[in-house]
Amino acid sequence: MNFVVRPLAPRLGAEISGVDLGRLDDGLFRSLYQAFLRYQVLLFPPQDLPPASQVAFARRFGEVQVHVMNQYHADGFPELYRLSNLDGRGQPSGHHPDKATLAWHTDGSWQRVTGQATIIYGEVMPESGGETHFCDTYGAYERLSAPWKKRVAGLRAVHNLDFSRTRRHGEDPLTEAQRLAKPPVDHPIVRTHPETGRKCLFLGDHAEYVLGMPYHEGRDLIEELNALAVHPDLSYDHHWRPRELIVWDNRCVLHRATAYDAATQGRVIRRCTVLGEIPA
Repeated sequence: MNFVVRPLAPRLGAEISGVDLGRLDDGLFRSLYQAFLRYQVLLFPPQDLPPASQVAFARRFGEVQVHVMNQYHADGFPELYRLSNLDGRGQPSGHHPDKATLAWHTDGSWQRVTGQATIIYGEVMPESGGETHFCDTYGAYERLSAPWKKRVAGLRAVHNLDFSRTRRHGEDPLTEAQRLAKPPVDHPIVRTHPETGRKCLFLGDHAEYVLGMPYHEGRDLIEELNALAVHPDLSYDHHWRPRELIVWDNRCVLHRATAYDAATQGRVIRRCTVLGEIPA
């Protein structure tokens, strides 16, 4: 590999130095992809990456999602999704653009073909807060007790964008057409990663209830498992610098953003999510 790898935490994440993401060849990308599978979260130090280059990088992973919430599309690319608290004058507006990101989740679990990789580029970052935290769901599954593993084997949870974005967080950013375009879908609570063959928990905040269980019993089970999934020694907490890029594997990682003062500090990110496969 003609780049430098520095682990970010004992069990999760690596910083990749010496790579210009706008000038990748196929061989270099193959090496980066192997690091992606191994470390699950890759951080690239600050560099200029125009929107077109970010989309081109994302397309190397596969088909890039065009998010149903098109009010967030950015820079003339439907594959880009921008979250910003800045107003038309470039000043902090006091409005958080997406409070649903403050809960642990995995991108795109609310559709049948779920997210493979998410790629975020930080344009503007606050001095404090606005971090992104990651946790390893391979390890989360491996640390379940034998009774827990037996209990969840074969269970399927229903993931619902309307639940996580509207009813759960008290906001209604979805139009009726968007809601109808993405009805709830069910996925296994324990999935097998299609490339590594390892089992991991597959839940997060988009998971609403469990098939075949009374609603509130399923809700309690999901909340308990989501809490069991997060271990300090299996996590990485990232404090952003402007112009950094992070890519992570949605199939085996949960993530969340942290709060910041949206009235005094700016935070602008642009995101691509690459589609993967139907979880098995």
